[in-house]
Amino acid sequence: MTKDINKKEFSEETELKLDIFRECFREWYPVFLNDHFVRGVYIYDMFAGSGRDQVGNPGSPLVLLEEAKGDKKQYCTRLHEGKIPSVYFAFNEKKKEKIEELKNNVSVMLNTCESSCQYEKCVFQENKNLFYRNDDFQNLITNTQLLNVLKDNNYAKFILLDQYGFVQISDSIFKQLVEAPKTDFIFFIASSFLRRFSKLDLVRKYFQSHSIEFDTENPKDCHRNVANYFKSLVPPDKEYYIHHFTIKKKSNYYGLIFGTNHTLGMEKFLKVCWKHDRFAGESNFNINYDFEEGTLFFNPDAPNKIRDAKEIISQKILNGAINSNKEGLRDALKMGCEPKIFVDVIQSLLNKNKISICGNFNKQTVNIHKVDEYKIEIK
Repeated sequence: MTKDINKKEFSEETELKLDIFRECFREWYPVFLNDHFVRGVYIYDMFAGSGRDQVGNPGSPLVLLEEAKGDKKQYCTRLHEGKIPSVYFAFNEKKKEKIEELKNNVSVMLNTCESSCQYEKCVFQENKNLFYRNDDFQNLITNTQLLNVLKDNNYAKFILLDQYGFVQISDSIFKQLVEAPKTDFIFFIASSFLRRFSKLDLVRKYFQSHSIEFDTENPKDCHRNVANYFKSLVPPDKEYYIHHFTIKKKSNYYGLIFGTNHTLGMEKFLKVCWKHDRFAGESNFNINYDFEEGTLFFNPDAPNKIRDAKEIISQKILNGAINSNKEGLRDALKMGCEPKIFVDVIQSLLNKNKISICGNFNKQTVNIHKVDEYKIEIK
């Protein structure tokens, strides 16, 4: 039987996971509210739980709803005025008693908010734009209505999959999410347990493409190994971005895997990850054995991951594998680094007179899908 994290106070690691959910959604939400090509915004929490832990700390459904208001309720105001696309929340929880607790917790939260609101009715109403399901996720993911939303390019989708363990997100489900347009997702997975039981038929049933390769000498890398497995499932001709964040709890390693088909989505998620891990942007511990603050060789400006990524990008430029700033900025993202490292490399190569720029040289490192392209020529 799976444990119930809502029956006790959330651990520090669970709070970190919820913080990443919160901050990622905070970055994602306004992008699509301001997208004139989007008719509706759908937020799915497929393993919602009861909404609070034993001492009242908010779980993912309440975190999402809180962020959907805006820090000054500005999004609610715009929804009431009809100035942004319609927003829909859908919360699913398999256990019936927990879905009833969730409904109550959401109701209390919205009623409290409504008591200080300028509007007579809360913008979020059950069976209007706030929906609950009490179903198994494997049934939901084949639901015709959900599939139609996922496939529709007119809708933006944010999907949270905070599963217990590892069995819910199979190869086929992952591929289904990857193929859905305007869809960003985050899922949680117990990578240590997947590593421990990787040879069992139970695991092979869900991860069928090939064996997940684990480094037996480095258990700390197990979530990276799992993330690399999922990356390998993305069709080679498809532009897609995957990043991961490892969460260590005692001797076990869990983690988040994020997927998006747009550079802006990856920029937003990496911003959150690098805020929580200034060395590598991917863990709650020193995963790359960087020198710690207070030690003789500590250098906050040159962590191992950044140093290695810059060297790879530099070699690709000099070998002709990267021919433009757009290619280089995307490469930085795919390595799990913020795009600014590419500009640092370009500046260094220019200073060393190893390259020249054909076009308008610019140092733009955000919203890279809008950047003016220039070509790189090797001297």
